[in-house]
Amino acid sequence: MSRTGDCFDNAVAESFFGSLKQERIHWRHYQTCFAAQQDVLHYISMFYNSHRLHLYLGV
Repeated sequence: MSRTGDCFDNAVAESFFGSLKQERIHWRHYQTCFAAQQDVLHYISMFYNSHRLHLYLGV
């Protein structure tokens, strides 16, 4: 953990959640929590990990 006010701590996590919300969550209406969980897992495994560029990892 770094000091208070250091904005670089969570940059990667905040970028991921921002992408998730913008590309997936805001455009869907889920009937159940389970459906939402499955959709998010599908997004991560099928789209985010394989199609998005990961500049942080140098890929």
